[in-house]
Amino acid sequence: MVISDCCQQAMWITNLFGEIGFPILPITICSDNQGSLFISSNPVQEKQTKHIDIHYHYIRECIEDNKVSVVFVPGNDNLADMFTKNLDRVKFVKFQEQLGLTFGPSRNV
Repeated sequence: MVISDCCQQAMWITNLFGEIGFPILPITICSDNQGSLFISSNPVQEKQTKHIDIHYHYIRECIEDNKVSVVFVPGNDNLADMFTKNLDRVKFVKFQEQLGLTFGPSRNV
């Protein structure tokens, strides 16, 4: 469901930028959940996924139309964890540097 919501937001941004003359290439959505990637990429309706409402399958259309792509990111390398979880110092500094959020000279604390 989260990947589908992210896809909807990405399509909104893509359409907005397209209207003002800045076309955007297909957007890559990263996830650390292999099950959700499988469901989003395969149009098969499994018995275990019947509870997922049909509007959450919007991402399948976007993938087929090459508007977005979904890729697996291992949990240890998932930058989104910085915004959603309490991290130890090593992971926090690693993600901070990857996002370019280092300010001034680094300090060893």
